Amino acid sequence: MTAEEPQKRGEEELNTSPLSVLTPSVKNNTQVLINYRKNKNLLGRVKAFDGHYNMVLENVEELGTEVPKSDKGRKKSKPVHKDRYISAMFPRAGDSVIVGLRHPLIAGK
Repeated sequence: MTAEEPQKRGEEELNTSPLSVLTPSVKNNTQVLINYRKNKNLLGRVKAFDGHYNMVLENVEELGTEVPKSDKGRKKSKPVHKDRYISAMFPRAGDSVIVGLRHPLIAGK
């Protein structure tokens, strides 16, 4: 195996694997929507990522719902919609990522 073969293999994986969604987003500075387990979604710009879906995100909107804990004997609480803005973050995703999508309004440009 030559020294160039591992690099070619790595580039091929970035262009054909599920991570291929993130590669053009880094190059073009477009937004992506990352859907996590437990009803959490992140909409932001990817600055860097690795093969485990660990990412560096900027200008992130965290979108999701949260069910407040209720006392025993009370009726179940209704889910509350919670959004927040985070200027930069490093989500350690691992197997928590369900899907990653390029922002639908920007992806076609």
